[in-house]
Amino acid sequence: MVARVETLIDSYLQTLAGVALGLPRDVLERAADLLYECWRREGTVFVIGNGGSASTATHLACDLAKGTIVPGRRRLRALSLADNVPLVSAWTNDGGFGGLFAEQLEPWISADDALVVLSVHGGAGHADAGPWSQNLLRAAALARQRGARVIGLSGFEGGPLAGLADVAVVVPVEAEPLGTPIVESLHAAICHLLCLALRQRIAEADE
Repeated sequence: MVARVETLIDSYLQTLAGVALGLPRDVLERAADLLYECWRREGTVFVIGNGGSASTATHLACDLAKGTIVPGRRRLRALSLADNVPLVSAWTNDGGFGGLFAEQLEPWISADDALVVLSVHGGAGHADAGPWSQNLLRAAALARQRGARVIGLSGFEGGPLAGLADVAVVVPVEAEPLGTPIVESLHAAICHLLCLALRQRIAEADE
């Protein structure tokens, strides 16, 4: 049993490191650029996700709002739409899960804003309730209609989200059971990296 656990640990860490080192630097830089442009426009960054990605959305919104502060510079507005449990349950109860995020965005999203969408499978695949993450795709489509920029963080082959996003950061894993944990782990790391890059861009801004 111990040997099996040791093998699992080695496999997880080796896969995590290998996939992380293979992430495209230019795509990560473009994602940071879109966040910086949102800050320059004085827009708001909205963040959405389901399940484990909902917790990452909350974490990212926290870090964007506080971790990018540069003394003497205007602060970035950031908000996770996964956090208001009464509102989430109200929209789900009355209109279904599919409109959960789009309905929250409806009165707010504009061309000055950015939407970060976190989804392991990017809307590909399905379970007992039907196709996965259609609420995320609907919100991304609304953001695009309003002229907002969309950053998609997904895994595996990217899913439909990759086609909707202005910038698609895809964690290219291939199989379970390691696939989903690797994607979610690297999404958290990518979010930290984007916040660090954005803070540096804000600090260096000529304004």
